[in-house]
Parts: sequence; C-alpha cells; structure tokens
Amino acid sequence: FQLQESGGDSAQTGGSLRLSCAPNGYYGVFCMAWFRQAPGMEREAVASIDTVGTTTYADSVKGRFTISKDSAGHTMFLQMDSLKPEDTGMYYCAVGTSGACITMGRYFAGRFDLEDITPRFASWGQGTQVTVSS
Repeated sequence: FQLQESGGDSAQTGGSLRLSCAPNGYYGVFCMAWFRQAPGMEREAVASIDTVGTTTYADSVKGRFTISKDSAGHTMFLQMDSLKPEDTGMYYCAVGTSGACITMGRYFAGRFDLEDITPRFASWGQGTQVTVSS
C-alpha cells in the first residue's frame, strides 16, 4: 500500500491536532499504527489499532491521543489533545501484518524493541510534521 499522511501543523502547548492517513487501497484486515521521530532521536511507536478496533498506546500519549479509523477502514486518524513540546516530531503512519498489533502491545510493555516491530510494518507514509511550542 501507499500511504499519505496529512494534518501536521504547528500548535501551542495544550492545543490539538488531528492527523489523517489515507491509503490507496483497502486494508481492513491489517494492523495500522502511528510512529513518530523527533530530530536526533530514535523513531518510536505512538499507537496502533487492529482489525477489530483494539487500540494500544505509548504511556507518553495515553489519555491524550486517540487512534481511530473510519468505518470502511479507508482512513486512519490520530487525534492529539493536550499537546506538549515533547510531542514535536515527524509522524508516520504504517500498515502491517495482522500480528503486528500484538507485537505493538509487547513493545509498549517494554518487552520488545523497535527493531522487533518495525519489520512487521511493510508500508509507510512519508510523514507529516508536528511542532508544539511552549
């Protein structure tokens, strides 16, 4: 699949942004996720959603970010509220195997490294920039 993110922008601390990820095909049977990478930092996983809508989140965004997709499974979203400067970075959407969401849960639990999960996501977008100022 080819993926296209949108919605990245600049925001103030405490503000909100909504990212979208539109694929060029139906991917309702796969795992979908958001990753982010700050300058000079390693890419990190932010959230995932599986085929039945089960979601997982990094502790750093839990309670502030919400991952979702439309009923047709054609577009994925990341609603980001209560933004913090540390949320600044390039945000990427990714689509992976149906088992990828299971590995995401283990990553968020600290049992897997990034190297264990990224190979399970075969399709990546080009990224959309989010900048949060204090």
